[in-house]
Amino acid sequence: MTFGGGYAMLPILQREVVEKHKWVTDEELVDYFAIGQCTPGVIAVNTATFVGQKKAGTFGAVMATLGVVFPSLIIISLLAGAIEAFSHLEWVQHAFGGIRICVCVLILNAVVKLLKKSVVDKITAVIFIAVTLLAFFTTISPVVFVVIAAIIGIALSVKGGKPL
Repeated sequence: MTFGGGYAMLPILQREVVEKHKWVTDEELVDYFAIGQCTPGVIAVNTATFVGQKKAGTFGAVMATLGVVFPSLIIISLLAGAIEAFSHLEWVQHAFGGIRICVCVLILNAVVKLLKKSVVDKITAVIFIAVTLLAFFTTISPVVFVVIAAIIGIALSVKGGKPL
């Protein structure tokens, strides 16, 4: 998943930390993704850091971060020379085109899984649609979306007595 960057690692994180090891719930993972999007750095690294922190404190956060960063760093370091030497070849360019499409599908799959867990009623559907439209048609920072959605969630839970 080195080729897809941080977003391509999201389905792997979801499968490993929620489904396989049950370290966090889908809802917690969505929260970590949201916070990870707003903090400096790669979203997958930030998310892994949050999961590590939850499981084993500061030591867990450091180890989880290193566990996500080092494999990709090593693979890219080893492949960088070979990729540069062969990147002009047509079949290599086509291979990377296929990899990009595969990464998009993996990310979409993760989004659909998380969407099913996050959009659970009419209010969350309205928030989802509003943020989606604003994200596509404006240049508003994702941080603004997360903060506004958090405020709406807090306001609704105070008003209705239950969290979204």
